[in-house]
Amino acid sequence: MIANKLKMKWADNKATLNGWLSINSSFVAEIMAAQGYDSLTVDMQHGAIGYEGMLSMLQAMRASGVTPMVRVPWNQPADIMKALDAGAYGIICPMINTKEQAEEFVKCLRYPPRGERSFGPTRVNFSAGPGYASEANDQVIGLAMIETAEAVKNISAIVSTPGLDGVYIGPADLSLGVTNGRLAPGFDREEPEMVETIKKILTEAKALGLRAGIHCGSSAYAVRAINWGFDFTTISNDVRVLVSGASKMVTETRGLLEGTDLNVKSEAEKSGY
Repeated sequence: MIANKLKMKWADNKATLNGWLSINSSFVAEIMAAQGYDSLTVDMQHGAIGYEGMLSMLQAMRASGVTPMVRVPWNQPADIMKALDAGAYGIICPMINTKEQAEEFVKCLRYPPRGERSFGPTRVNFSAGPGYASEANDQVIGLAMIETAEAVKNISAIVSTPGLDGVYIGPADLSLGVTNGRLAPGFDREEPEMVETIKKILTEAKALGLRAGIHCGSSAYAVRAINWGFDFTTISNDVRVLVSGASKMVTETRGLLEGTDLNVKSEAEKSGY
C-alpha cells in the first residue's frame, strides 16, 4: 500500500498544510492538488458535494501525490466507510462531543479486530496499491472535530480514545458554542477566551501523543498555529481563494481606471475599426 505521506511527515515532526475543497468540481480539485499542499480535504458536510462528486475529485487528485482526505457529513458508518472505499486516506468527522462518539468513529475506520469497518475497498484497492487490506488500519487517519462547548468539557476523555489519530478544531462552531452565541462564527480567533480554549485542546491532544489540526482563514494565522504546536493546518478553502482572487483583480482594475477619461476613443476606434 502507498504510505500515508501525512503520517510520514508527522513522524519527522514536520507540520503539514491542508487545502479545503467545497466546490463540486474535479477540475478545481486537480488545480488545487498541484499547488503544493500536503493534503486536500473534500468537504461533504458543508461543501456542495455528494458521493459521486467526491469520488471524481479524489480521482483528480491522484496524479499529484497529495494525501486525499474527506470531511464526512456526520458520524455515520455508511458515510465514513464509503469515503474510505472511494480512496480517502483520512477522515475528518464533525461534532464529536463525547468519548462514546469518538469510539464509534474509530470503529468505522479500522478493520477487525481493531474496529468494525466492512471490507469492500471498491476504488482504494486500486488507487492505494497492493496490500491495502493488511495495511489500511495503520495508514488511515481519523481526526475528530472539536467544535462545541460539550466537546471542550469532554476533551480529556475524547483524546484518550484508542485508535484516534488526532483532533481538528473548527473555530467557527467552537466560537458559537464556547460563548453561547455571544461571538459570531469565524476563523483566526484573537479573543483571549478563544485562544485559551484552542490551546487547551492542543495541550490535551499532545499530552497523549495525538495530532492536532485547526482550520485557519489566513497564512499568518496558520503560521501562528504551527508555532503553537499544531501538526495540521488548513488555509482557507477553494471558495474563498476564488473570491479573494477575483475581488482583488476587479478592485485593482477599477482602481487603475479611476481618473481615466472613458470617453476618449481608443486607437482602434479612431482608425474606424
